[in-house]
Amino acid sequence: MLHATELLGAETYDAQGHFVGRVTELFIEPADQPGRVARILLGRGKYQPLVARYDHVAFVAPGTIRLNVEEKALEPYRPNEAWLAVRKDLLDQQIIDTSGHKVVRINDLDLAEQRTNGTVELRVTQVDIGLTGAVRRLLQGLASPALIHRIQQKLPTRQIRWEFVNLIEADPLRRVKLRITHQKLEKLHPADLADIMEELSPAERQAIIDSLDQQTAAEALAELDARLTTQIVEKLGPEKAAEIIEEMEPDQAADLLAGLSPETSRELLREMPGDDAQEVQELLRFEENTAGGMMNTDFVFVGETATRDEVVEWIRSKDLKLDQLDTVFVIDGEARFSGSVAVARLVLATPGQPMSELKSDPLVSVSPEAEGKEVFELFDKYNLRSLAVVDLRGRPIGAITVDDVVTRLVAKR
Repeated sequence: MLHATELLGAETYDAQGHFVGRVTELFIEPADQPGRVARILLGRGKYQPLVARYDHVAFVAPGTIRLNVEEKALEPYRPNEAWLAVRKDLLDQQIIDTSGHKVVRINDLDLAEQRTNGTVELRVTQVDIGLTGAVRRLLQGLASPALIHRIQQKLPTRQIRWEFVNLIEADPLRRVKLRITHQKLEKLHPADLADIMEELSPAERQAIIDSLDQQTAAEALAELDARLTTQIVEKLGPEKAAEIIEEMEPDQAADLLAGLSPETSRELLREMPGDDAQEVQELLRFEENTAGGMMNTDFVFVGETATRDEVVEWIRSKDLKLDQLDTVFVIDGEARFSGSVAVARLVLATPGQPMSELKSDPLVSVSPEAEGKEVFELFDKYNLRSLAVVDLRGRPIGAITVDDVVTRLVAKR
């Protein structure tokens, strides 16, 4: 196993044994081979640097590289933004460990040799984020390789496989050239993604949001600290921001817009589809710490005469977030709230059983003006998973979930 820091500064000789220069940089071409060291930059003092390709390398060892071509076959160096530079772009830089769901800093890179037809290809296998890489760099040139190895054996190793590394690049044009995507991040839980983003700089956070799909961006923003969410949205273009906000739950969208300046909030509402904008505007009428300010207007309600099978079939036909569906509200013939049915109870009911027989006791609801304290007490007293918010006529206009309550309680700490 070789390490990138063992090759930076290495003496390089051509096929005739002539000294060519010292390695000053290693380049990866992500668009071609994501892990292959495609180019080696050779510094030659006051002379123009040269570049050796991966297929020019015949032998590699710590501190030494031999080529299979003469010096005249090497190309003069010309900067290329599509190349990922090991020293400049990776060493000491922050990356995202998508397997560990955290931001880490690179101390070194592990390189594997692949020998083919007289050439030696170097491929990045892992990044070292632990003490072993730090000690190797600290003692490089000051102690013998054998002594460094003995010291490292006593230290814990912390490495990440290259395929789990997600790079952070704030420049959108360079992101495209390097073909940096955040598909790995889109598979993370929104809470984990939010934790990662909180550890990044404002420019890096913005870069992540810019490159995520709208739904993932919305879910991540909903988990972020409100102050950071406001900063991110204010730097997005109105059209892009509105598209992301449309993917949010109405209560989350209202909370976000309430934290923006009135001018920005109005501009984003104008960019949103009419129905979505109206739904959010209605929620903005309520104080943040009231039942109306906590409720979500996306909820499931059915008539009390509907049967279990009819309700299940109806739910299947709708585009609902099933992972957030744990309660179905029931209304009477005059559309007044008459009870709630836990999804677990609905699943276990007999096919033709009407919803009126599945309702739980007691009948609990609140008005949109109810204070947060009253809401918290009802959830605690009755061990609720969901609470109906009703208007003056007793008709359900929203639902507060236990997730909403937990979020508010955590924010109050």
